[in-house]
Amino acid sequence: MNIIEIQAGALNLPQDQRAALVAELLGSLPAVLSDIDDGSAEAGRRIAEMKADPTTRRTWEQVKAELGR
Repeated sequence: MNIIEIQAGALNLPQDQRAALVAELLGSLPAVLSDIDDGSAEAGRRIAEMKADPTTRRTWEQVKAELGR
């Protein structure tokens, strides 16, 4: 079986069985897949960027408005 066939079969399962399958698959993965520094380097870069130019900051309300929510 390939991933396409597995996905097709899984999508035909009842909702409760799909949920159980998803929980089982997620439980089989490590907590952090590949981000060696847990994202701290990116967070540090963004903080430095905001400190360098405070005009780039946006409120949560502005972000939601940009997303159309």
